[in-house]
Amino acid sequence: MNGPIALVGGDEFTHGCDFDAQLIAEVGASEVVLLPTGSAYENPGRIVDAATEWFSSLGVNLRALPVYARPDAFDAANLEAVSSARMIYLVGASPMHMRSVFKDTPLFDALHDAWRSGATLLGSGAGADVMCDPMVDQRGGAYTVGLGLVPGVAVIPRSNTWSKEKVDRTVSLAPSDVVVVELPERTAIVFDGTQEWRSCGVGQVIVHAASGAATLADIPKPAF
Repeated sequence: MNGPIALVGGDEFTHGCDFDAQLIAEVGASEVVLLPTGSAYENPGRIVDAATEWFSSLGVNLRALPVYARPDAFDAANLEAVSSARMIYLVGASPMHMRSVFKDTPLFDALHDAWRSGATLLGSGAGADVMCDPMVDQRGGAYTVGLGLVPGVAVIPRSNTWSKEKVDRTVSLAPSDVVVVELPERTAIVFDGTQEWRSCGVGQVIVHAASGAATLADIPKPAF
């Protein structure tokens, strides 16, 4: 049975991210496995501390895995932790670094298998970006290759911090078969096997398709 998947716009582990509690309840998780890989060079301890406090307030433990470089994605202890996880959270600032660490590794295979076996998979900020394909290059708003768990979708994390001009450029550069989703901070789209994605959190999700304005129903399903 495939687990839920959630793409979060950023500013995770803060007031307004009530979808975390909902997903914990749905999957019955007692522990969250955190992969702070995207902030390997930007004080990942800060994210780990925030996540520890946040999930403690929700009644679950946090297990942060030190997956910061590609060799860590081959480490047996990290593979075992991901394989047995019921809820996995990918976070950080650099989707490019996350892709370089995860792509074509045993850890990514373990992540994918855990998800297909019912674990909940969440990505926030760079984590949401890299889970898609294509992914948005945060440096300029163009596109590059992502990990492909959610193909045919590209997200703009922290879209509330982008200028209208930058958003418009990213939307205009999208391939005709790709749906672009503006994801504000503390806002998520969630797919749990029902008919379509749903939005959660404090912000407004905006969906763009080649034909113009679109809705959550136009976002392709994850690659189960």
